[in-house]
Order: sequence, then C-alpha cells, then structure tokens
Amino acid sequence: MSLAGRRSATVVGILILLGLAFLLTSFWAINYMVNYWWFDSLGYAFYFMQRLLYRYMVFLFVTALFFGIFFFNFWIASRYLGASGPPPDDSKTSSKESYRKVLRMFRTGSMRVYTPLSLVLGIVIALPVFEQWESFLLYVFGPQSGIVDPVYGKDISYYLFSFPIYILLQKRILISFAILLIGVLFLYWLEHRVLKAQDRGIHKGARIHVFFLFLSVFAIVIWKFFLQRYELLYTSRYEPLFSGPGYAEMRMVLPFIDACIVLLLIIAVASVLFIQKRKGLKTLIVSVILFALALAGRYSETLPKWVNDYWVNPNAISKQAPYIRNNIDATLSAYNLKNVETRKVTPTLTPEGVDEKKVQGIFRNIPVWDGELLHDVYGQLQELRTYYDFTHVDVSHYNVLGNNQQVFLAIREMNTGELPKGARNWVNDHLVYTHGYGAVMTPAAQGGGEPMTWFLKGIPLKSDFGFNVKQPGVYFGMLRNYPYVIVPNNAGEFGYPQGDANVTESYDGNYGVLINSAFRKLMFAYYLKDWNIFFTTKTNDKSRILFIRNIQDRVHTLTPFLPLDHDPYAVVTGSNLYWIQDAYTTSRYFPDAESYGTGPGSINYIRDSVKIVINAYDGKVDYYIADPKDPIVNAYRRMYPGLFKDESQMPPEIRSQVRYPQDIFDIQMAIYAKYHQTDPAVFYQQEDVWNVGVPAFASEKQKANRSYYLTLDMIEPDRFDFLLVSPIMPKGRDNLRALAIAGSDQNSYGKLIIYSFPKGQLVYGPAQIHSLINEDPTIAQQLSLWDQAGSQVARGNMIIFPIGKMLIYIQPVYLKSSTDLKIPELKRLIMTQGQVVVMEKSLEEAFKTMIQRIKAENIRVDQRFPQAVQEPRTVLPEPPQLPQTQPAPALPQSR
Repeated sequence: MSLAGRRSATVVGILILLGLAFLLTSFWAINYMVNYWWFDSLGYAFYFMQRLLYRYMVFLFVTALFFGIFFFNFWIASRYLGASGPPPDDSKTSSKESYRKVLRMFRTGSMRVYTPLSLVLGIVIALPVFEQWESFLLYVFGPQSGIVDPVYGKDISYYLFSFPIYILLQKRILISFAILLIGVLFLYWLEHRVLKAQDRGIHKGARIHVFFLFLSVFAIVIWKFFLQRYELLYTSRYEPLFSGPGYAEMRMVLPFIDACIVLLLIIAVASVLFIQKRKGLKTLIVSVILFALALAGRYSETLPKWVNDYWVNPNAISKQAPYIRNNIDATLSAYNLKNVETRKVTPTLTPEGVDEKKVQGIFRNIPVWDGELLHDVYGQLQELRTYYDFTHVDVSHYNVLGNNQQVFLAIREMNTGELPKGARNWVNDHLVYTHGYGAVMTPAAQGGGEPMTWFLKGIPLKSDFGFNVKQPGVYFGMLRNYPYVIVPNNAGEFGYPQGDANVTESYDGNYGVLINSAFRKLMFAYYLKDWNIFFTTKTNDKSRILFIRNIQDRVHTLTPFLPLDHDPYAVVTGSNLYWIQDAYTTSRYFPDAESYGTGPGSINYIRDSVKIVINAYDGKVDYYIADPKDPIVNAYRRMYPGLFKDESQMPPEIRSQVRYPQDIFDIQMAIYAKYHQTDPAVFYQQEDVWNVGVPAFASEKQKANRSYYLTLDMIEPDRFDFLLVSPIMPKGRDNLRALAIAGSDQNSYGKLIIYSFPKGQLVYGPAQIHSLINEDPTIAQQLSLWDQAGSQVARGNMIIFPIGKMLIYIQPVYLKSSTDLKIPELKRLIMTQGQVVVMEKSLEEAFKTMIQRIKAENIRVDQRFPQAVQEPRTVLPEPPQLPQTQPAPALPQSR
C-alpha cells in the first residue's frame, strides 16, 4: 500500500473511532437529552438546567474549597522546605538522601505533586456534600422565618437550613485540617531530620504554619461543641412524655459543654506557649485534666440519670415546667397548631331550637356512601367497557342548580391491560387506545332503595344539572401501569363507543414531546427500549409522545423534593378535567418539637405549602404556593425562580375546589391529641390525652376511622362550609371527647376548631353507638333477615355531626348480592342521638321518626316522674356493654 493509501486508511480509522466514541457518548447522554425534551415540553427547560447545573456547581464549589485548603497549605509548606539553604555535600548518606528526595519532590515539583494530591483529597471530602446538594442550596437560599427559639434566641431558619449543613461541613473540615496537620508535620519532620545533622533549625515560618494548623484543628473542635449546644434541643431522653431538653440537659450537660469550649481554648493557647517558650506547663496539665473531667461529664449517661432520679423527679412539675412549656410552644408552631380555636359545647339529647330548613340543608350534603363501595357501583354502572377503569372515588362540592352540593366523583381512565387478549398489540396499546373519557358525579346524600341520581354520567357525557366539559379526554391519571402513547397519529385514536361504531379523535394538546423526526424516534426507541417507535409509519408532523402519565410519578419527576399527599383528587370544570395534588414541606430539624413517625422518615415540621394542578388532557403541571409564610417553600421559590406561582393566579373554577388535605390534618390531630394540654402541670400528668383514628367498630375487623369531609355550619352560623371532621376519644376509652374540624373553603381554609365536650359528661363514641345499634331488636331482626335472603349486609363508616346542640350519629346499611355480580345497594340509614335508634329509608324520615320517639320517650318519663318536668334531661344513659377491643392501630408513617 502506498504512503498516501496508508494515510487515508489511518484517517478513516481515526474517523471511525471518533464516530464510535461520539455514538457511545450520545447513547450515554440520551437520558439527559430525553429528560430535557420532557421538561421542555412542560415549559420547565430552564428549571431542568438549573437542577442539573446546581448539583455540579455545589460539587465544584465544595471541591474547590477543600482543594484550595489543601493546595494553599501544601504550597506554604513547599516554600519553607529547604529555606535554610542547601546542605553541604559531605552530609549525604543513604537515609538522608531518601529524605531529600521527598523534600525535593515537594519543593521543586510541587505543581506535579500536591496539585493532584489536593484535588483527590478535595473530591473525596466533597462527595458527601454533593449527595446533599439540595440541602446545601437551602442553606444558601433559605430566608428568615420570623420565629425565634426560646432557648438560644435564634431564628428557626438557622435550624431548618444552616444547622444540618454545619454538622456535615464541620466533620469534613475537621478531617481536612487533621490530614493537613499530619501531612505538614511529616514534611517538616523530614526537613528537621535533614537539618538536625547539619546543626541547623527549621525555618520560623514553618513553625508558624504548624501552629496555625494546630490552632485551626482546635477551633474546628470547639465549633463542634458549639453545635452540640444546639443538638441538645433534639434530645429524646424524656420521650414519650415530652421532647427536647429538660432540667438535667440545660442545668448540667450545657455547663459541661461550655466548660469544654473554655478549656479547649486554654489548652490550645497553653500548648503553643509551652512548645514555643517552654512556659505554662502547669496550666496546660491542669486544663487537660479539667477538660477530661468536663468531657466525661458531657458524655456521661449516669450523671443526668442521677440528677433526674434524685433531684428532678421528686419535684418534677416545678423543675421541668419551663422545658415542657418550650416543647409545647415549639410543637404547636412546628405543626401550625398555634391558632387552634376551642369551643366548649354541652351536647343534649333533645332537639332544642332546631331549624327544619337548616336540617334539610345539612342532610342534602351528608355522604352516605363509603368510597370503596361506591367505587364498585361506579364500576358496574358506568365503566361501560372492560378497558375503562375508575381508580378511586373523590369527594368534593359543587354549585348544583344554585345549591352548594357535596358530591362524589370519579374520572374514567383507559386501562389497556383490560383489553381482550386478541386486541393486545403494539398499535392498540400505543396508538389507538390512548386515553380515557369523562367523569361521573353523584350527590353525597341518597335515600335507601332509591335509584342513583347522576349529576354527570355516560359516554358521551350527559348531565341534566348543568355540567358540561368541553374537552373530556383523559390522557393522565392515577393508573400505575400507564404505557406511553404517540398522539395524534395516522392510525386514529379511539375516542368512545357510539352505537355500533366507534368515534375517533386526535390529540390536540400543546404538551408532550414532539416525535416528528427520525432522530427523535431513534432516541425514544433506545430510551424506551421499544424499536417499534422507530419503525412505525403511523406518526406525522404533529405527533407527540406522552409518557410518565401517572400524575404522582409526573409530579415526583418534576419536583422530587416535595412530599405528596396520598390522595390526589379530581376537578370538573367547563373546559377540562383536572387533578389537584397536595404537596408538603417537611423537616426534622425544628428545635424542641415532637417528632411524628419513626426512623429516617420522621418529621417534626410540616406545612401544607403547595397545590399542584395537573391537566388530565395534556398533562400540564402548575405549582401554586398555598402558604407564603413557610420559609422552606420560599427558599425553593428563590432557588427555582419561575417554578412556583401565587395561589391567586389559580383559575377560579379550580381554586373553588381546593380542599384541606387529610394527611396533614390527621398528622396535626395526632400531635394535638397530646399537645392540646398547654398547661405544663396538666401536660406532665397526661390527664387528658386523646385518641384520634381509633377503630369505629369494636366487633368488626380493626379499621382506623379516618377523618371525613362534610358540609356543615360549624365555623360560622348559617354558613355552610366544606369541612374535614375527625372524632376524638380519650386515650384508652370509647366515649367521644371532642370533634375536630378544618375549613376547606377559601374564606376558612386551614382554620382548625375543636368542639370540646365536658369531661364529666358521657358522650357516646362510634364503638359505643355501634353496640347500641346491635342491641336494638328491631334493627337486629331486619339485618338478620336480609343476611338470610341471598344478600350480604355491610355497614358503612359512622358519621358524627351536630344539629344544634344535639349530636347525630349516622350509619348506612348496604346490601350486596352473594352472587358473582355484586352491585352494592344503599338499603337503609340508621340514625341515633345516643338514646333512640331508628332505621329508615332516608335521612329526613329517620330524623323525623327519631324526634317523634324522643318526644314520646320524654312524655313517658315526665308522666312517671313529674318532678323531672322542670329540668331538661341532658345526661346521656350509661353505655351498653362493649366487647373487648384491640388497641388502635398505629398512625401511618409520614410521607
């Protein structure tokens, strides 16, 4: 082969190698490319680049910081190595020559030696910080909270943002300076060995350098003790009684920490004086001994135990009161419970001053269906095809023909996994059966045996109550196994069945990644591991690929730093169907506050800070700040400008459907069950601890009775608000102690009210009412008859609410066929006020019958005991004997 041929072959070979390298690099970068396209399709390309660059900027900054520390000190050391002049030739021995080689390497070849060494050490120490890059950015962007801790007077933002980073950095900086001190001492020791044989001393600058590093190590250790002062605020010694430090920590452990700080300062100065001038040895020895004693006291488990056992516990209330008060105040602030309003109410058994018109308004909004059973009804009556699915049933409230009506609703999603086996192919899964259709809506209230009223139903959508949805397509929802789809396409999308034919539709949204070129099809074929994407001819210039279609996965991919509520809920508007996802900001660094949960997932601070709106048609995601006072969400807003919007920018139709989320309410009530006792003496005695979420039915499988939504006038008289309600019982008892409510409407959002009942009056709880119902012979006989007639009787969750001063307990009764086709039917409604139990077809009939029986009962009592006429009967009867119950299940772990 000629020279020119060989050169050409070499060039071709190089080009092939470069092409292969580029191809391999491109495949490695495909994930970043596809993710960028996905974020860009949602309008968050800048945010994606921010998150991508932020982590590497943090890594580079911290690496550069530690590299600079190492490089600067090694560079200084190199300046003083050999600064005393060249040694005479006759001093060369084999051992000293090896020392000189090491010294010469650092002295003359410094850039080749300690530059890479400093870089490697910097990267190793910076890697743990890189793993927590977002916490580092919170430290940079975190604003002041305006709340001050009562112990040290520091703003809470110090604990939320700065303290965790200081703990992390302190360890790394101590490691880096310890390595430096050891390395520099080793170099100067080698220098000293060489110079000692020549009767020459080491350079003065080298001594100063060593003293600087020596004092720096002491300063970093002292910083650690300063941080330990704040670590005391997270003491768990007194749990489960209270959290945070007590008398022993603040009066004994804290002085030991302060003593360690002072003694370390003395030891550092005395050590330098002794090494430099041979003075202060006694001071150094005494300081070291005292420091050892103070350190032993600081880490002793026995001394605090003795102090508590022999000094604090005999006078516990007076000694611990200030620290319990700090814990109460901090916990109420951490869980946003400082403004809980308590209203004391004495329930009665008689309907005093009850407005019948108001009663009708209340009953119109009582949810008599359980979500699980109603899901079965929706599935049997409104899924209409096997490939449609209702994932879950939501509760909300809408204006229906001029009335504020509480409703149940569910979105009809496409589940291609339920297609007939013969129809399961790539075209149907990814091009044809691409989306669900519409929603169903029914009123919360219904009479037993009545046909279901549908506010919204059918395919296509029909409504006799004014509901109309311009674009009812559902491409994004709650199904876990959503496949990717390519829309619009030339195969034609299945819209909905109509008669003997199918209506075809085409996606017309602006969101989704364009897949209108061979390059993009190739990239997605590789990314999704499906080469049909590349080879299909059914795409066109407008085709977009929609993936990550589960809305919680979608939100988590966008903002992994936001914990999500377990229950997104659907919203029906005139234009589209939407989902609202509640998101929280949490921390475990709020000082002195009680923790919720256990292990790494525990928290001691939470805020309902963000409302996320997802368009069910095109997947657009918008973030709205619901709590502008929260310092954590404000830090994220400053970190990611343009990501969050003010809640006032939310469309009114959607904003009217925002509700207070169950997860945070249940967490708040679990905490408030103990921390409503704001007096330290009462708190210490734990005399009035509550139970929230106890089993509703003692005789059935243990099941926590979670909070539920009602529409009642419990915030303002004559104004019906959409509320969260939670029954509260005394710990270890079944009677009702209080009702907790949280407002969900705009004018009362997040307002927490406790309706507290007198401690000395018996008010029945759900389990006691359940037993009372079981003992009613008429009801028991009827339920037994239904059970024997080829049906299964199911009783729903108990609903408790007040009408006037009278507490009403309602329990629905359902019938389910014992055959394979099980469509639950609401059969009857049981109602009681704790004395008279009735069962009727409707709430109105039940209430009317109950009032009649109450009056008849009172007349009989008055005839037998005339002296009782002067005073109304308000004392509840003794509770029926309950079967033995199991302990209430533990509250779920925090998200």
